[in-house]
Amino acid sequence: MAKKNDTTTPAAEKAQTVSLSSDIRITFVARENSPERLVCEAELVFGSGLLAGMKLVGFSLWKSPEGELYVTFPSRAFGAGSERRFFDFLRSVEGETAPVKAVKQAIVDAYRQQAAAAA
Repeated sequence: MAKKNDTTTPAAEKAQTVSLSSDIRITFVARENSPERLVCEAELVFGSGLLAGMKLVGFSLWKSPEGELYVTFPSRAFGAGSERRFFDFLRSVEGETAPVKAVKQAIVDAYRQQAAAAA
């Protein structure tokens, strides 16, 4: 049985890694028996600095009914009156949406790059 903090990939998963920069890589993990529109999960792996050797997990790539790829970030659901809202854990310091959209697009682009290389 694997330890809770084990960093190895179980046999039921297939992982592909793409470098975003010299310090950050994205590992795409395809899981067996995943939801129908889940393409894969993604992990940001840090290679230098304070976060060297650590990974940020919880990103997911999904395929919309129209066939477009999109990324979801780790978040926490909370109630606001009768509404259910989500607090994304990865956010811009200034509260702007452009940096967040750029990260999501970089993840989609990296996935397409590795998918094209595998084909």
